[in-house]
Amino acid sequence: MISLENVLNTINHSREKRKYFAYLILDHPELLPELLTICARVDDEISCRASWGLEFLCKQNLKEVLPYLDQLMVLVPKVHQHPAVRPMAKIFEYLIVAYYQKKNTPVQKFLTESHREKITEICFDWLITDQKVAPKAYAMTSLYLLGKEFDWIHPELKIILENNYHEGSAAYQARSRMILKKLL
Repeated sequence: MISLENVLNTINHSREKRKYFAYLILDHPELLPELLTICARVDDEISCRASWGLEFLCKQNLKEVLPYLDQLMVLVPKVHQHPAVRPMAKIFEYLIVAYYQKKNTPVQKFLTESHREKITEICFDWLITDQKVAPKAYAMTSLYLLGKEFDWIHPELKIILENNYHEGSAAYQARSRMILKKLL
């Protein structure tokens, strides 16, 4: 039996280690519930490494996480350490891009309107709270796409981006400009 915690203790932020971990989970999908449980230990450093692995898993095969979306929607609002927030925001971006990109995909079958509303709420929270640039950038992309379905999102997103533009970093400003151009 594989000890997921022992494996996670060897994982660092390197692409090679995260990829190894993602393929371990793909080879042993029965470990995914345990991985989500470790991600939920939001005050523990191991949850950050688990989140990195979960993000890389989603990048490799997003379908694996779809049966666990309800669990993810409960978990993500509790995540507060930046090294874990960033991968969660990226996972949401993967989900939203996949949802709106093609028709009749597994993501469209699993990602309910309730899930999309929850992702909207969480992404707005990331935009208006003290987060680093990456989660904010991923949230902007997700909200822009969600706003194509929910018409109230684009006006709110535009206000936030315009109000925070001058205080944002160069990277924040660059993503804001890109999104604001699309909103005009």
